[in-house]
Amino acid sequence: MPNNIKEQIKADLDLVKESGQLRVDRIREIVKNAVSQVSTEFKEGSYDLRILVREAISTVIENLQERGSDMKEEVTASIEGALEAVNSKRHESIAKTQVEVQQLQAQLDEEENQIQQEVDGILAEIKQTGTAKSSQAQSAIDAAINAIENSEEATLLKKRYAQLQAQLAIVRANLAARYGGRAEEVNNYLADAKKWYEQARPQAETIAGKVIDKHAQLSDKLGEAGGSVARREHQVKQVLKELLMAVTSLFKDKDSVENGKQVVRK
Repeated sequence: MPNNIKEQIKADLDLVKESGQLRVDRIREIVKNAVSQVSTEFKEGSYDLRILVREAISTVIENLQERGSDMKEEVTASIEGALEAVNSKRHESIAKTQVEVQQLQAQLDEEENQIQQEVDGILAEIKQTGTAKSSQAQSAIDAAINAIENSEEATLLKKRYAQLQAQLAIVRANLAARYGGRAEEVNNYLADAKKWYEQARPQAETIAGKVIDKHAQLSDKLGEAGGSVARREHQVKQVLKELLMAVTSLFKDKDSVENGKQVVRK
């Protein structure tokens, strides 16, 4: 790492310490800005780039060592700042790809809706033609159509798919926040999680009170996570971690309730 950059980190840290405002978020920004200035000169994943990051972290440790206190948060912040600087271009590409994925998902949803509308139209036509048949034939047709329209397997598959997509979006938000993703990228994943969560959310009257309470908690945590990202708060990683645990626990409880209902029906 060029000496002038090492000196820049030291000078910036000294300046912040003199002002009495040495916070972990400032350390993160100082390292991020310093690494960003020279990281573009190196190839992604190169040995020189790894040395650059190592030297940046080492400079922070040397500068703060005199404090003699636990430096875990400061070292963590410096690593996060370096990773964010190094991975900024990759995360820009990831964010762009995520938008494209969402557009493709919207297209798939529209095509699935068109298929469903076509199926509904066909079933309605079949039901209508049954009116000219005997009462026995009409009953058979009605029973068959009802069985198809109210298929528990199809409904369950759609719920499970939405649940998995919601969890996956929250996992991606956690990974993006942990490894230097931009706030915009994290919020895109949270927005995606909200969309899938609403599709997986059952009617209140069909679930137990305990699960209803957890649904409310999850909605609150989704909002809290989005607000923390927007404010760039340091605890956003903890909020996202709690959100992932909450959604996992919620869907597990829903599975227990649904399995209990299936046992009762048997």
